[in-house]
Amino acid sequence: QVQLVESGGGLVQAGESLRLSCVGSGRIFSVSFVGWFRQAPGKEREFVSWISPRGSSTSYADSVKGRFTISRDNAKNTVYLQMNSLKPEDTALYYCAAANAPSTLTAGSWGQGTQVIVSS
Repeated sequence: QVQLVESGGGLVQAGESLRLSCVGSGRIFSVSFVGWFRQAPGKEREFVSWISPRGSSTSYADSVKGRFTISRDNAKNTVYLQMNSLKPEDTALYYCAAANAPSTLTAGSWGQGTQVIVSS
C-alpha cells in the first residue's frame, strides 16, 4: 500500500493561489490513479480532482473546473493541485488518495491532509 504525504496548504485571501503537493512512496505510485478530496468543517468529504497514472486523463468537480489544475511528476512521485482564484468556499482539509482506478480512490491509500483557509 502506498504512503502519501500532502503539503502546501496555508492561509490566503480570496483570489490568491496555492499549490498542493502529494508525495507518494514506492514504485506503485507512478502506476496509480491519484485524486484530491476535501472536507470542510461540518460537511461531508467531496471529490475535487483525479489524474491517471501517466497524466493523460484528468477529472474535476464542477465547483473547481477552470480554477484548479491537477498534474503529476512521476520521476518525483508527486501529484500537484494548482489552485487559482481561490474562494472562501474552498476552505477545507485537502487529502490525496491513490488507487488502481478512479472508482476505488475512496477505498485506497490516503494521506493525513493539508489545511487550506481562504479568507474573504
